[in-house]
Amino acid sequence: MTPTRVPVVEKILDANDQVAQQNRALFDHHRTFAINVMASPGAGKTTFILKTLEGLSPRYRMAVIEGDTAPVTIDADKISALGLPVVQINTGGDCHLDAVMLHAGLQSLPLDGVDIVLIENVGNLICPAAFKLGSHLNLLVASTPEGDDKPYKYPNMYRGIDVLIINKMDLIPYIDFNMAYFQQGVEILNPGLRTFPVSAKTGEGMSEWINWLDEVVQQHRKK
Repeated sequence: MTPTRVPVVEKILDANDQVAQQNRALFDHHRTFAINVMASPGAGKTTFILKTLEGLSPRYRMAVIEGDTAPVTIDADKISALGLPVVQINTGGDCHLDAVMLHAGLQSLPLDGVDIVLIENVGNLICPAAFKLGSHLNLLVASTPEGDDKPYKYPNMYRGIDVLIINKMDLIPYIDFNMAYFQQGVEILNPGLRTFPVSAKTGEGMSEWINWLDEVVQQHRKK
């Protein structure tokens, strides 16, 4: 019997990529810089986003899109409390956001008044890697308590990102995490990947990330 699973999957991904291109065109039309923020559950993704918003919101008009598997607004409420636009997308149990979901969510976001949008993807190290969204930057928040073997266990995620945030550096003295081993795995998969060791909780390293992102956004706006 001829297998059909692979062609079906390829067709789904091709359709997703086409909508992702539409999303990118929409972002570019409104001069909105989009960042796809991925991580495993508990990596500190939301705290990292909050710190990034605090660091950049004086200079830029910021917004957030929240992807959640359940119709709870815990993370969205934290963003809303800052007085910033936020749209929540319920994936209906799916382990990732896809371009179609994002396109629908963008209809509720005032892109004309947004310079940077942070897209908080569903906490997962497998599914989000396969679905393009149309973002300008794909970012992974990895945390030290997850272990130093994650690049070796989830290579597709580390291959497809533009920026790596190593979060919870304040816990290094208390856990078994071999930074050299972790970084070796990252380098094998994604040579020269831009990496920022930070603690979103204490603020350590966040200024370096925010300053770098500021430069990237400024360069993008000149195009």
